[in-house]
Amino acid sequence: MTLPRKQMAVSASFAATAEEHLDDVYAYLVYLTRDRSLAEDLAADTFEKALKHWRRFDAARGSARTWLCQIARTTALDWFRAEERRRRREEHVAVPDRLEDGFAEGLSPEPEAALRELSAGEREVIALRVLLELDNDEAGRVLGISPTAVSTRLSRALKKLEEKVSIHV
Repeated sequence: MTLPRKQMAVSASFAATAEEHLDDVYAYLVYLTRDRSLAEDLAADTFEKALKHWRRFDAARGSARTWLCQIARTTALDWFRAEERRRRREEHVAVPDRLEDGFAEGLSPEPEAALRELSAGEREVIALRVLLELDNDEAGRVLGISPTAVSTRLSRALKKLEEKVSIHV
């Protein structure tokens, strides 16, 4: 069975977009989850959902990368909620996952140790603004907050990071 031309064009367009932004989405999920294998699974789920909803993507409302990061964030948050429900059902207190060694590849030990001490939300805004280089509008869309709030969160997170680095030095 062959696909109609229009459907083939949509699939080709999505494939090119997915290939272009796969590394960004994966990096964002690594920062959110602090677990590379989980980030791989969530990235696969993200792109599966994105393909399913590709027709809803509107470039006038934001870039494909921003749209994919929104889907990635929702996918990760859903996973965290489901995981919490599973843990409660099993009535098992899990030892908190250790931050995977080398999650911030290329950083010296002091900044990496300081990043480990930041909250997930602080690491998230740093990942979006610094790692992925999203502007405040795009990061705000991903996080569901205003661009001003993104700027404020980033400023506070970087200040905290700077303080922690000076403590570790």
